[in-house]
Amino acid sequence: MKLLFIGDVMGRTGRDAVFALLPELKYELGVDFCVANGENASGGIGMNRSGYDELRRAGVDFFTMGNHTFGKKEIFTLFQEGESLVRPANLHIDCPGEGLAVTADKKGRKIAVINLIGRAFMDEHNLNPFHMARELAEKAREKTPIIFIDFHAEATSEKEALGYYMDGLVSAVIGTHTHVQTADERVLPRGTAYMTDAGRTGALNSVLGLDKDASIARFTESEGKRPRFKVASGRYMLSGALVDIDDETGLAKEITRICRYGK
Repeated sequence: MKLLFIGDVMGRTGRDAVFALLPELKYELGVDFCVANGENASGGIGMNRSGYDELRRAGVDFFTMGNHTFGKKEIFTLFQEGESLVRPANLHIDCPGEGLAVTADKKGRKIAVINLIGRAFMDEHNLNPFHMARELAEKAREKTPIIFIDFHAEATSEKEALGYYMDGLVSAVIGTHTHVQTADERVLPRGTAYMTDAGRTGALNSVLGLDKDASIARFTESEGKRPRFKVASGRYMLSGALVDIDDETGLAKEITRICRYGK
């Protein structure tokens, strides 16, 4: 199975990138299943119904989320209606949605998607993602050996540690949240594909997908003069990773970093 994971989709520009680049990319790479992080898909914070529907039409099969999961109130309806998405399983608050889902590709092969959030430099009140990862992987393995984890975290050390902690137990551990793609994609010793951050899908000439001038002003202006962040426009990029998985063992055979550009 070839699983394509798309890094954080940033607002309108990110959705344009997916719509323009994903269909050809899926054909070229022979993608069987596509997962995207959608926590920034609508206005840069959260995901609403129209953003969800648009990305589904573009070819995304499933979504993971992150610290902005509840940035749009429509997410509650998406969870209630059982749409194709998960939110971080280890959130410390009682909230709708699940952190593990078992779905299938067009050939009927089952895939487990797990979403976790980090604690280092984030919300330390969240439940331990390491303990949760083992617990959910064991549960998922009762139904399928193909298990994908999106670890939405800030610290590279926390991401790498989780990758090795889950090595041989899941198909892939790929990080999101920093919006800058890392060049450390590899298959770990026991067969789990790993990458610290899949990067962003959105504006190329931006600061993490946000307007660069507004972002610079946030660092240079006094507190009362700092503008609000806004999603950048212009030339876009699609970032992520392609994981080639043995559908019998669930272990990764190869991981390839993906970065494509559009107008």
